[in-house]
Amino acid sequence: MSSTRNVLNIIIVTCVCLSWGCTDGAQKRESGEIDSHTIQLSSLFPSSSSPCVLSSRASNTKSSLHVTHRHGTCSPLTSGKATTSPPDHAEILRLDQARVNSIHSKLSKKLTDRVRQSKSTALPAKDGSTFGTGNYVVSVGIGTPKRDLSLIFDTGSDLTWIQCEPCVQTCYSQKEPIFNPSSSSSYYNVSCSSAACSSLSSATGNAGSCSASTCVYGIQYGDQSFSVGFLAKEKFTLASTNVFDGVYFGCGENNQGLFTGVAGLLGLGRDKLSFPSQTATTYNKIFSYCLPSSASYTGHLTFGTAGISRSVKFTPISTITDGTSFYGLDIVGITVGGEKLAIPSTVFSTPGALIDSGTVITRLPPKAYAALKTAFKAKMSQYPSAEGVSILDTCFDLSGLKTVTIPKVAFSFSGGAVVELGSTGVLYAFKMSQVCLAFAGNSDDNNAAIFGNVQQQTLEVVYDGAGGRVGFAPNGCS
Repeated sequence: MSSTRNVLNIIIVTCVCLSWGCTDGAQKRESGEIDSHTIQLSSLFPSSSSPCVLSSRASNTKSSLHVTHRHGTCSPLTSGKATTSPPDHAEILRLDQARVNSIHSKLSKKLTDRVRQSKSTALPAKDGSTFGTGNYVVSVGIGTPKRDLSLIFDTGSDLTWIQCEPCVQTCYSQKEPIFNPSSSSSYYNVSCSSAACSSLSSATGNAGSCSASTCVYGIQYGDQSFSVGFLAKEKFTLASTNVFDGVYFGCGENNQGLFTGVAGLLGLGRDKLSFPSQTATTYNKIFSYCLPSSASYTGHLTFGTAGISRSVKFTPISTITDGTSFYGLDIVGITVGGEKLAIPSTVFSTPGALIDSGTVITRLPPKAYAALKTAFKAKMSQYPSAEGVSILDTCFDLSGLKTVTIPKVAFSFSGGAVVELGSTGVLYAFKMSQVCLAFAGNSDDNNAAIFGNVQQQTLEVVYDGAGGRVGFAPNGCS
């Protein structure tokens, strides 16, 4: 099989608004600073019929791709009209918990060794990698001539893969035609004796296998989705001047699960088979993104330093046990309404923390979540409480109101970085009578905290892999 791939136009989607606060968590707030947001409740329920508003950053930067919500009006998967019904809130949160469980399982080295046999290759794809399907989509050019394909964008995964013809057993439904490697002049299979094939174990949790001397990969996710196929090399195109030959990726001929609509996944983790690592000579393992505040806006995914704000404040990437693919964070404090919560430092330092583009709701250690919940409820005492939903247990009935005033929530990270969340990064709205605090507690003190994508929305989030740091700035989508 021989073929080329020239595409990387990205689309991601999120539903959260974050603004940047640059005071250190240990410093006192400036005199007169407002410690609450007063918002229109209608802003928590954006119209699905709103026209798509494109990111100027993505439109005007060569190495930048549009990021849209997978089920939003800007998504290439919907073309203005939903081709499949988007999941409801309960399903979103159920899948989110499956992803979180899988991340925690990997970090605690408790992965089961389930083996799913692929009839097409007679090779196992054991339960190795970690994640669910994600919310954000990117459009990437792959092959020669290039084909633009929609991929889920995931900082918690390493191996990039797409569905390929022939589907020897199962392929799920996708919007664009399935890629045919025989129609690409730049496609090459990878030998099972190659170093790249040997690297699959760290990138996917499964060792590469051989089929007629060709390397076969297998990857299975926490929600039981999986992809099995050939490890290959192809041409990837971000823009006419950003073309990469010989990018390693998975060409999946047996794929199943909750990726419906997209062609595959773009892996942005830290492993050497991830896309940032493979393009390091050009971008130095630096990329940034902004997740938009609603599904009718696009954000951006930008490779390299182009357009990065001067106001970015960085925190060092920390080491997560057995999680070298993850971007670890050191959380040092949380403030609610300008008041720092009394959380012992060991509550965060013992299990550690990470940032993940594919986790929706931020997860906190039980003691940290209890402190946040108590402080938030105290400052929201004027609003009647409501029944919890799924993993969210702190909810309010805002029926009949036009505005709501909520306390500001800010996270402090090592190195002095302070991230103040916007109102949509604090609340998750089901309906007017059920608006919930958009955080959840872990079930175990030893499970890592996860900074999720609701809390990241509208922030510019910068990943500097070479410099070993992650940065944040406000107004990242503008």
